[in-house]
Amino acid sequence: MSVPKQPTFHQLFTTDHDAVRAELLAGLTSPVAHTSPKFLYDALGSRLFEAITELPEYYPTRTEAAIFERDGAALAGVVPAGATLVDLGAGNCHKAASLFGTLQPSRYVAVDISVDFLRSALLLLQRQHPAMDMVGLGLDFSAGLALPTDVVPADSPRVLFYPGSSIGNFTPDQALAFLRSVHTACGPVAGSGLLIGVDLVKDTAELEAAYDDALGVTAAFNLNLLLHTNRTVGTDFNVREWLHVALFNAAESRIEMHLQARHTLTVRWPGGQRTFTGGERIHTENSYKWTLPRFQALLADAGFAASQAWTDEGQRFAVCWARAL
Repeated sequence: MSVPKQPTFHQLFTTDHDAVRAELLAGLTSPVAHTSPKFLYDALGSRLFEAITELPEYYPTRTEAAIFERDGAALAGVVPAGATLVDLGAGNCHKAASLFGTLQPSRYVAVDISVDFLRSALLLLQRQHPAMDMVGLGLDFSAGLALPTDVVPADSPRVLFYPGSSIGNFTPDQALAFLRSVHTACGPVAGSGLLIGVDLVKDTAELEAAYDDALGVTAAFNLNLLLHTNRTVGTDFNVREWLHVALFNAAESRIEMHLQARHTLTVRWPGGQRTFTGGERIHTENSYKWTLPRFQALLADAGFAASQAWTDEGQRFAVCWARAL
């Protein structure tokens, strides 16, 4: 009697709490206060984001899913079957798992910053797909994408999967550097490539509504960053003194999220403080929006040999397959 497969787990990232504290304080004390969007995703922030994806205003998740469903046969015709599927920022693994039937991977590697977050999802997936090799990889891929060869074999095709328009959190220069690292991580085997979701430029009102919903879930998601900062740094932010702001910066082609002081106030932490005037903002996130020609040019600049794209009827969102070689 054969022994059922079990997922394996590799934790390659260790949080440096002093470095995290220093990064947060450096942003908060800058002339224009800012934080990295990664600080939006503590345990509560991650659950709030999952709720955001269910909102009527938030089109990216359901639009991308509709493209995958409608164009699955076309994707299956260009993405190599039997490849290793490397899911960057896997979260609950639902998006990748929904494509197992279409892409037919032989191995699934779920990459997130913590394998503990991946554990229950992979154990469930393994029961549903008992023949597939599954690996949870704890890695901060924003700081580098070196994939261990004992986890991602070098002699088989790799499909790197980056859905959900997360590429928009990078500036164009950062996006180019990241895509170059992805191109390298695709390895030398013909057929390997990147499957990526991209949010496209559209009507400003639709964009801003997606980041400032009527129920206020996105506001809670943004404001929760202050609670996360209080726990991490020892600041004394009062959430009620801050306002969520989301706007489209047309010149930069990006949605910006900010937290705005409702009145003049002072935030204190061990060893320091900062006074914010009424209306002063903390810049918490960018989400760049691309035209399809510009994004495909970016993929070419990153070294990808060719790319194909599928969009919804309204040209609001795109799924791109970029072949590495």
